[in-house]
Amino acid sequence: MKFRLMLSVFVIFIISMVNAQDAEVAGKVLFENGSIPDAEVILKDTSIKTMISKNGDYSIKNITPGNYRLLVKARGYEDAEQGIAVEKKKTIIPDILLIRNNNKIDEIAITGVSKETLIKESPVAILSISSKQIEKAVATNIISSLIKSAPGLSVVETGPNISKPFIRGLGYNRVLTLYDGIRQEGQQWGDEHGIEVAPYIVEHAEVIKGPASLMYGSDALAGVVSLFPYLPSQNDGVVHGKITGEYQGNNNLIGNGMQLGYKKDSFIASLNASYRMAKNYRNAADGRVYNTNFEEKNFSFLLGRKTKTSFSKINFTLYDNLQGIPDGSRDPNTGKFTYQIGEGEDDDTEKRPVVSQKDLNSYTLSPLHQRIQHYRLYAQHSQQIGKGDLDVQLALQQNIRREYNHPTVPSQPGMYVRLNTLNYGIRYNFPKFSPIELSAGVNGMIQNNKNKSATDFPIPDYDLSEGGFYTYIKWKYKRFNISGGARYDIRNIRWDNFYIQTNPATQFEEHAAQESSHTRLGFASYNKTFGGLSASIGSAFQLTKQISLKANIGRSYRAPNITEIGANGLDPGAHIIYKGNRDFNPEFSLQEDLGISTRFKDFSADVSWFNNNIQNYIYLSLLVDSQGNPLVDAQGNKTYQYQQASAQLYGMEAWLSLHPEKWKGFNFETSLSVIYGFNRDKKFKNKGVQGEYLPLISPLKLSGNLSQKINMRSKLISSVTPTAEVEFSAAQNRYLGLDNTETFTPDYTLFNIGASVELHYSENHSAMLQLQVNNVFDRAYQSHLSRLKYLGNIYNMGRNISLKLIVPF
Repeated sequence: MKFRLMLSVFVIFIISMVNAQDAEVAGKVLFENGSIPDAEVILKDTSIKTMISKNGDYSIKNITPGNYRLLVKARGYEDAEQGIAVEKKKTIIPDILLIRNNNKIDEIAITGVSKETLIKESPVAILSISSKQIEKAVATNIISSLIKSAPGLSVVETGPNISKPFIRGLGYNRVLTLYDGIRQEGQQWGDEHGIEVAPYIVEHAEVIKGPASLMYGSDALAGVVSLFPYLPSQNDGVVHGKITGEYQGNNNLIGNGMQLGYKKDSFIASLNASYRMAKNYRNAADGRVYNTNFEEKNFSFLLGRKTKTSFSKINFTLYDNLQGIPDGSRDPNTGKFTYQIGEGEDDDTEKRPVVSQKDLNSYTLSPLHQRIQHYRLYAQHSQQIGKGDLDVQLALQQNIRREYNHPTVPSQPGMYVRLNTLNYGIRYNFPKFSPIELSAGVNGMIQNNKNKSATDFPIPDYDLSEGGFYTYIKWKYKRFNISGGARYDIRNIRWDNFYIQTNPATQFEEHAAQESSHTRLGFASYNKTFGGLSASIGSAFQLTKQISLKANIGRSYRAPNITEIGANGLDPGAHIIYKGNRDFNPEFSLQEDLGISTRFKDFSADVSWFNNNIQNYIYLSLLVDSQGNPLVDAQGNKTYQYQQASAQLYGMEAWLSLHPEKWKGFNFETSLSVIYGFNRDKKFKNKGVQGEYLPLISPLKLSGNLSQKINMRSKLISSVTPTAEVEFSAAQNRYLGLDNTETFTPDYTLFNIGASVELHYSENHSAMLQLQVNNVFDRAYQSHLSRLKYLGNIYNMGRNISLKLIVPF
């Protein structure tokens, strides 16, 4: 009897134990860039763990109900840990999003080169900039927000909202900007023509430093800035996204952005919208700088379908920017800013009225401003075909630029150009023949530019057609990765005779449909085809698990842009009269790169060197009269002529991050970049600033950033992260001083402080509140790459106190 009783108790105990362990935990792991690498899901303080599936799903069965700490780990991403309550039967855990960690060498970079490529396996210098890095940056446009995270990337600025990217001393049409893999086309030849992408729409970015024309064709000679919009990834049939609110005290910038995303099974949809407006910025030397205010609107909508073997999406974006046009004119007695009221000879720049304090301190733009509209509609499709895959893209873009510079007739634009672009591309990634990966493709564009009802015509109406085909191969053996390829491009540029006449009623010049006795020939007809071969080969060697060595040599090609060959008139927004040269030849560059990357538990570091020799380098030089005085018109607009010569650029970038494993939350980063640029024309040898140095070369830059994340026990505040930053820019003694094209720029040091507060407002979401003070001591300084330095000797932005709130949901 006792035996039967003991047996019954034992059976009941066993059954209860089995039932107790009959619980299951399931969920999904998402990744910031949309890819799905290997990831491990662990129940801390137990031996239970599992790997995620190819779709990011995971399931852990036969566990005892109770409270656990769930830890998710993946190479190249920050660990994610959270508490979970496991109930009987099955517990569904909300999706877990992993954020990329830029201190890890194994992070994935989506570069469009081939399939997804680890940065450590790429022989070219690639920087990946996460959404957190972009969000922490205090800037008034997306390109300026990338600078702090990308040594070697600099910007030519025309006020706070116009920044043109420069990579290793080269910019304009030598740097290609991509938006979601589509090349950005929007009159980028102009000095004051910024990138038509709103900052709140960009989720993450990548910067390729060095020749990338192998994959993208002409205009990627210096490198690529690739911007990626938000793409929903949480497959739960619930709307997710984030709301961004920002205020900057210096120019009273008010910014609001919204991202909405929905994904259910194979269906994807997202909507992005933003609105920003700002007054004129100020500094200790100039006070408020007239005509630097702006108003910017953005909207985009995406629909997509994603299955196990394909991904299709169609996207529409709208960008609309009203932007002031500063000219720097001042009252000769008081030094205060003045504004134009007369036309031509009736405009005496020394007798212009002084701008009132009301107008200086206003969101309302001056009648003299520019309006830039950019529309983009594109479709992309990826299809797995057997063990290979095919990528196809087709895009339509329209860029409309109006620059109003007539005070007597404010509604009459001085420049009014409309650029239509058709982009196309097809790439096939062949099945992997271990250890070889092969890709081949074609891409290009067709363009039409037309001058509308304007009075100034810096460029003609033109048609452009371009196409190129390429092949790219990657070979991997143990710790060696060798990759390279070749490409050939053809570009045809053509236009008909372009006649100009004077309107008898308005006395403004206008486009004439045909030649007559009252017309003059503004642009003689032109038809020329350019062609060029690009090629590269490089290797990445994993010396140890922590150290990677890289080397690459690349030959790149760039056809001259429209202003370099055809310009012959005033660009009102740039306050420059451009003169082109119809006989220019294409640029060819030969660049060598060396690099070392290290990633250890306590520190990370990168060092890269480059040497770039360019044939037929094209640059701007100021035109002067026989007495050496600049050639100017009645409004003081200077005339610049494009020149061509051999050139050499070389330099290095270094980056160091200290993040001791035992010192939780501490991080110190410092970076250094230096560039030398020389005109190798024999007539300028040993001439120094009188012609030997190239223009628009950034001086030595050194920065350091210190932060400490402090975890809080409060239910509302999860953590506080104070930061301190120093930015040093050396004096630029190597400048193009010939005919006063450029002038010397003294050194300066800026100090920035801030703090980020993580607010835990729901079980699965935390908001981020950021307070930042840039230029703490209100230093009056001029960047060497600021165009406003040459428009009334204007200084850069002074102290700026900003507040940003980011609320994901």
